[in-house]
Amino acid sequence: MRKIIVLSMITLDGVIQAPGGPKEDTSGGFKYGGWTATFSDEVYGKTVQKELAQQTDFLLGRKTFSIWADYWPQHGDFWPRINEGNKYVFSKNMKKTDKLVTGWKNSAIIKSVADIKKLKSSKGPDFQVWGSSKLIQLLLKNDLVDELHLKIHPITLGKGKKLFDNGTIPAAFRLTESIVTKTGVIIAIYKRAGKVQTGNAGA
Repeated sequence: MRKIIVLSMITLDGVIQAPGGPKEDTSGGFKYGGWTATFSDEVYGKTVQKELAQQTDFLLGRKTFSIWADYWPQHGDFWPRINEGNKYVFSKNMKKTDKLVTGWKNSAIIKSVADIKKLKSSKGPDFQVWGSSKLIQLLLKNDLVDELHLKIHPITLGKGKKLFDNGTIPAAFRLTESIVTKTGVIIAIYKRAGKVQTGNAGA
């Protein structure tokens, strides 16, 4: 069974929209694109490079796929795997003949949760999910996320696309790795760990 790994740069209030630059995603009138810019340091950079070097395939939402399809084919020297790996864009409206799909090698469209489950059961490397807030919420709703790789930034934005939103099921995760950067970013890896356990605190 292939794992689905969600990698997110996230604020304290759960926003994941447009971490990389002002023009990355301005939908909904979002004005804080590039909010991660002041938090980079050596530890942060090494973590990102390790993630980019992993031999994975990719599950992407339509918005993220569209942004990336315009950029990464011309910048593969920085992240070779994004062009070499298989990319599956979740969209009910895009077509196989769409220019973005045909123009970016190793790209295909999936349209349902059943398609995702079929991919998960197939042979191959694990999947990374970047950005793609609506897709992540669909995955969480259907208990398809195996790991969360989070970079939690000491900042709140109030508005923007969230990592967790309506539909997220109750689920337990286990912290397996963590480190705090000099700029205060908590880098943490959580793995799915069964059902939520309840009881009396302190009992």
